Amino acid sequence: MRILLVEDEPEMVSALRAALKRHDMVVDHAASLLEARDFVTVDAYDAILLDRQLPDGDGLSLVSKLRADKNTTPVLMLTARGDTADKVDGLDMGADDYLAKPFAFEELMARLRALLRRPAPMQSQVIRAGHLVLDVGHREVSIRGELLGLPRRELLVLETLMRRTGRMVQREALMEAVFGFDDEIQSNALDTHVSRLRRKLTDADSGVTINGIRGVGYLLRETP
Repeated sequence: MRILLVEDEPEMVSALRAALKRHDMVVDHAASLLEARDFVTVDAYDAILLDRQLPDGDGLSLVSKLRADKNTTPVLMLTARGDTADKVDGLDMGADDYLAKPFAFEELMARLRALLRRPAPMQSQVIRAGHLVLDVGHREVSIRGELLGLPRRELLVLETLMRRTGRMVQREALMEAVFGFDDEIQSNALDTHVSRLRRKLTDADSGVTINGIRGVGYLLRETP
């Protein structure tokens, strides 16, 4: 899952990023509305955590812009403005949920999980290829009913490839799906994750193979 965190308080950003990454989520961070607009223009997110009081304006203006553009990405507002009128304004403007600061991280994660469980209009929550079944909501991969444990980034690689089974996925698209903009990435990091994933899928007789074209991208296809 890829999350956009729009928040300008450094301590809050650090704590939220750590909590989200512990739950196998890739996190991009924007500290202003301007940065957030740039992020949503160039990338797609599973959910947005949005502070209301930002240096360059009210976070609700981003929600309004998203909905005007027919962008249905779930938005969870995080704000110190927690009275009833503010919550009503946020929900009426198109936010999906509203959490007042200070809050417990456990409640945040529960609310975020609830948003992510809602059916996405364009993406199935269960993806199949060969003998593989990927339950997107529960972040579980199984082969003939047996769970296959995968580290977070291998799971993100697999999800991206499975969503486009039989089609080439360019390196740039895989990099965006697996790594956050702020992550420090070694030049061979993606290839290492793909190589480990390929070996596990082969050993487990998954019914799929991952083929690569050097410098271009990777293709997941079902085997006869």
